[in-house]
Amino acid sequence: MNSRYPDPQPDLFGSEPAQPAWKPDPVKVRRRLDDILAEARAAETMPWDWSEQSLYRKIFPDMARLLPREEAEQYVLQFEREWERLAAA
Repeated sequence: MNSRYPDPQPDLFGSEPAQPAWKPDPVKVRRRLDDILAEARAAETMPWDWSEQSLYRKIFPDMARLLPREEAEQYVLQFEREWERLAAA
């Protein structure tokens, strides 16, 4: 192919520059985790229906893992403590 014209069919295996990986904003992650914890702490009984319970049981630890390890562990510990309290109510 003539080098003066761009290739109409780019290489499928990486000749294009790689896009930077998505990085979560730790401030937004903390804010969301804090909001969930605040809702749990303010409740006397489980504040979420079964669908939300299933969602939060999955996403809370996943979101926490986006933060530094020690901080994530503290968030998960706090969440588990509130979860147990609400489940026993």
